[in-house]
Amino acid sequence: MGRASDESPDSRREAMMLQIRNYVGGRFVDGASTFPDVDPTTGTTVAEVHEADAPLVDQAVLAARAAHEGPWGRTTVADRCRLLRRLADLVDARAEDLVRAEVIDTGKPAATARSLDVARAAANLRSFADTAAAEGMESYLLEHPGGQALNYALRKPLGVVAVIVPWNLPLLLLTWKLAPALACGNTVVVKPSDETPASATLLAELVEEAGFPAGVYNVVHGRGAGSAGEFLTGHPAVDGVTFTGSSATGAAIMRAVAPRVRPVSFELGGKNAAVVFADADLDATLDGLARSVFANTGQVCLCTERVYVERGVFEDVCAGLVKRAEALHLGAPDDERTTTGPLISAAHRAKVLRYLRLAEESGAQVRTGGDVPDMPDALSGGWWLRPTLWTGLTNADRVMRDEVFGPVAGLIPFDDEDEAVHLANDTEYGLAAAVWTSDLRRGHRVAQRMDVGIAWVNTWFLRELRSPFGGTGLSGIGREGGRHSLDFYTETTNVCVAL
Repeated sequence: MGRASDESPDSRREAMMLQIRNYVGGRFVDGASTFPDVDPTTGTTVAEVHEADAPLVDQAVLAARAAHEGPWGRTTVADRCRLLRRLADLVDARAEDLVRAEVIDTGKPAATARSLDVARAAANLRSFADTAAAEGMESYLLEHPGGQALNYALRKPLGVVAVIVPWNLPLLLLTWKLAPALACGNTVVVKPSDETPASATLLAELVEEAGFPAGVYNVVHGRGAGSAGEFLTGHPAVDGVTFTGSSATGAAIMRAVAPRVRPVSFELGGKNAAVVFADADLDATLDGLARSVFANTGQVCLCTERVYVERGVFEDVCAGLVKRAEALHLGAPDDERTTTGPLISAAHRAKVLRYLRLAEESGAQVRTGGDVPDMPDALSGGWWLRPTLWTGLTNADRVMRDEVFGPVAGLIPFDDEDEAVHLANDTEYGLAAAVWTSDLRRGHRVAQRMDVGIAWVNTWFLRELRSPFGGTGLSGIGREGGRHSLDFYTETTNVCVAL
């Protein structure tokens, strides 16, 4: 398979950052129009993104369909896993290019993009290659009145999968979906967030270099409603949709696929709780809370926005967390001191600021933050916000119920274990929770009572990639991770042979 053009790799990478194109059927192609890709640290445009209209999305889906029915459909699991491992090696080799792509789109510290986003992307590819290679065929004997029958179950790929990726962890979550989809023999059409288009486009070069057939991996750029997202999810030749993002968008996708009864896998919003008992190791708990509240400027679906603290240590936890919040350094991504980047966009910062004003109007006591910081001139146009903590609210207040998705959290005291569990579960979301205690029996007990997809005890964001991941309620549908991902990206056929 040849390269998409005769340009050198270096010149193609430079051009991509200026003109971010769609990737369809093994070629980079222009869109019908363009929109700006903006650096959130400065507010300046860094690239023009080519938007896919309905005919181009149709071409991408048909290219994926042709690849699925053609050479890709004849590959073995071993062949597919070999290509995924080759792609992981190329991610490692091009790590700094991918770091730059993530940084310029998200504004996160380069160290974070390097150690989390890009490192985890390679790990995702290798982990799912290992899982698919190890997955065996189910078989069993069935006794029935006429004798015995041999039954065996075959996994077959869904076909063409729409992969819709959010802006907070673009490459990490793209590979989390891409790796199992391809390992199972599907082809994909990827729709990155319009806020973060670069890494999915750069990954197309690596997919091509790894040797995947044309049409296996396609990228279309655009927004959601009335744009590439809507055209893709509503396309009749799409066989399944995997999406990470807001609960409202997830509901819209469900409506789009309902007439065709297509399977969906959704990891949606969260209003995650942390429960801190008085016997918890205070320093370890505060370090963990600082990560879970402020990581990636609070723009992680798993971040903590509600902190429930046993009354006897409430003020100690408040004071310690305020101290850690005020020690965070907001700055340029390439500054080694930087711990915290900006919010993703002007619109998102405006939304978060509205919630901060609402918290104050509801009677919150702002313990720290709550405003836009003064930044150096070079960064003054970016979408910065000081990490914010407040007390004085209850679960009845709207800011303690809605997902804010920023560097904010409210702290509320509790008196006993049952009250803590009730407060933590008093939400329409059910993605994650963290329990902090030195009593592991209580840790197990309380974690098991959390109505969430993942409950941590004395840690946060510690992930085993083979374990099930997903949410309940407004936080999503289905589970991915390890063989749980294979369950979504395949259909199972049982063959029954009378003996």
